Amino acid sequence: MTRIRDVVQQALASGYLTVEAENQLRHLLTTRYDLEDFNAFMTLQEAAMNGKVKQQSREECSIK
Repeated sequence: MTRIRDVVQQALASGYLTVEAENQLRHLLTTRYDLEDFNAFMTLQEAAMNGKVKQQSREECSIK
């Protein structure tokens, strides 16, 4: 089973968060997760706020 930290690690490595990955994270956050997953998600949030990770969904919104 995919974990939050796995999705985060892929986004951090590529510098890009796809819509599919965002949807996967939304689903995973509705299930039980541990502190390591929570911390990974917070790291992703910070990276997105600092521009280190671009979000596909935000790019699509700015085009329209």
